[in-house]
Amino acid sequence: MTGPGATALIVETTADEDCPLEFLGDSADIVYFISMAHSERYGAGHPLAKAAGFLKRRLGVDLTPLLTYADARIESSEEERALESMWQDAAPLAESARRAAEAIESTPEVRELTADFPELPERLRELAAMADWAAERAAKVRLTYVL
Repeated sequence: MTGPGATALIVETTADEDCPLEFLGDSADIVYFISMAHSERYGAGHPLAKAAGFLKRRLGVDLTPLLTYADARIESSEEERALESMWQDAAPLAESARRAAEAIESTPEVRELTADFPELPERLRELAAMADWAAERAAKVRLTYVL
């Protein structure tokens, strides 16, 4: 559960039923990671941005599915259209989240860069499980966040 003003990742699916899986801890770490991973291409020097760069370039982890996200709050029809364009196939998202989690845990350089976010691998694995659940139902997934 997130309280008012809490940073959280929201995972929605197009499945006919609600996903029984949820994050077992604070999902803010994923929000910070994907935000910094997105800004990494613009030269951001934050440790999470550096970790994302290492994952992408040195380890070949495709972070693209994790970088398909939007602000959950919409204030215009343009933002609403953008939000609708965020639906994606679940299987690539599951693979991306799982590979990122494994790489963070198994690579000392990345583990060091993400040390201030010790639960990030576990949250990524939980996200992968949610995406796997959606993929098993041929459902799409959408990632949004609240800050």
